[in-house]
Amino acid sequence: MSVLRSSLIMASGTVFSRALGIIRAILLAATIGVTTNAADAFGVANQLPNNVYAIIVGGVLNAVLVPQIVKAKAHLDGGKAYIDRLLTLAIVIFGGVTVITTLAAPVLVELYTNSWSSGQLALATAFAYWCLPQLFFYGLYTLLGEVLNARSKFGPYMWAPVLNNIVSIIGMLAFIWQFGFDPTGSRTVENWGQSQIALLAGTATLGVAAQALILFVFWRRMGLSFNLNFGWRGVGLAPAMRTASWTLGMLLITQIGGVVQTAVASKAIGGREIFTTGNIAIASVAAMSIAWLIFMLPHSVATVSIATAYFTRMSTHAMEKKFDELKTDLSDGLRTIAMISVLASAALIVLAYPISRVFVGQIPAAIALGNVVISMVIGLLPFSYVFMIQRAFYALEDTRTPFIFTTVQTLLNIVGSLTVALYVEHIWIVVALSLVTSGTVLVQAILAFFMFKRKFGSLGHAKITLATAKFVFAAVISGIIGFTILQAMGGANPGAFPVLSIAASATTCVVIGSVMALVYVAILRVLKVKEIETLTKPLMRLLGR
Repeated sequence: MSVLRSSLIMASGTVFSRALGIIRAILLAATIGVTTNAADAFGVANQLPNNVYAIIVGGVLNAVLVPQIVKAKAHLDGGKAYIDRLLTLAIVIFGGVTVITTLAAPVLVELYTNSWSSGQLALATAFAYWCLPQLFFYGLYTLLGEVLNARSKFGPYMWAPVLNNIVSIIGMLAFIWQFGFDPTGSRTVENWGQSQIALLAGTATLGVAAQALILFVFWRRMGLSFNLNFGWRGVGLAPAMRTASWTLGMLLITQIGGVVQTAVASKAIGGREIFTTGNIAIASVAAMSIAWLIFMLPHSVATVSIATAYFTRMSTHAMEKKFDELKTDLSDGLRTIAMISVLASAALIVLAYPISRVFVGQIPAAIALGNVVISMVIGLLPFSYVFMIQRAFYALEDTRTPFIFTTVQTLLNIVGSLTVALYVEHIWIVVALSLVTSGTVLVQAILAFFMFKRKFGSLGHAKITLATAKFVFAAVISGIIGFTILQAMGGANPGAFPVLSIAASATTCVVIGSVMALVYVAILRVLKVKEIETLTKPLMRLLGR
């Protein structure tokens, strides 16, 4: 199966899952709001397992699992003993971590917040008790999915989150049916009962459990089976654990950075007591989560799908000592990712307010969220570059180098976040935090390029730079045209069509986004950018079928 075909299979699942995720986020915003205290309490609680999951995916398991499983396939049993032992070990570790973190929910909530009232902390802690068990199922999902990926079965891993979103949407609809809508936060944090907390947070966790357990079905279809095996000695787990040591260090550093940033973002809630008029909304933790969801749409659809498909190939090339082919894969992957990420960045910046209006019903909240989206999306391209380069290092079983450039980024981000906490007004705190992250990720990407070149030789940086420059040029022209159309439609002014309603905003995004995409593709064709042919030819063949 070709890399592009594998990427398209994964992207299709991701697109469908993200579409459902948008519906889920819209329902959540209608249920508890985006710039409300209840939304921030749930945002902190639901973010706790997601933070660790992000580290798991980009860290320990992703760093060691695929390369080790590719090697294990050469064993006489096809790697079954290795997989059984690894999965057993993961279940024990994730189970233990989940129990410990769930018991420590009050401490974790305190760590991730700043200047919250006792009622706000109590609600966030109650949510956290229900949300933190997601850790176990996120870990299980990652492990089961990566085993499938290592066997070039990419579809289930990307389609399983669809079930997660379906379960969560059903839970959200049940909550709305029983307790109604509350987008402006009229239900105070003290008025939340246990049944409301259990239904909202419990179904979120149930969705993650379904996402993980459904992968056992695909295992069975492939003829894979799992047997608990606690004989962890003598089957080659030691190299994997040694490889993971640097990643474990990166996990700790990154987690500290996440704690600092979320705590600073939570401080923005204090501004709601100052700005009491309906014309100003204060973005905090919940808004940052929604902005992250929007940010991750192009990243998940394009970057993750492409990088995951290339990762297995790069791991195989690394094992076979074909380093030139690995670098070719990395260079091709980076250019393809850049082509999509640059267009996505331009579109999200131009359409930030209409997109935000889809998620929230009030114009001030949409403006607040849109400002965060713009600040965050500035860092999309370097973020995508880092993600792909990390996979190359992991394929080469080098976790020390990613530890170094990730630690530099995290330390810079901590310094920037603390500076924001000291000098930035409440209304701009989350916007400033997003700009800090975008800037530090750019530094991380430059450092990652430099360190890869120093260790493994040039990637053909001139070729990547030239291609990226063409993408940026096309995106700027496309963005100018899109922005002009948006302003002709009334922009983000109250009563204007682009922010008039959810349907109007969605229509605006589709129309302007389509025009921008067509202009972008046309310019790249005129510039004879070969990556556009690489992407469009398989799509045209697929549509032809």
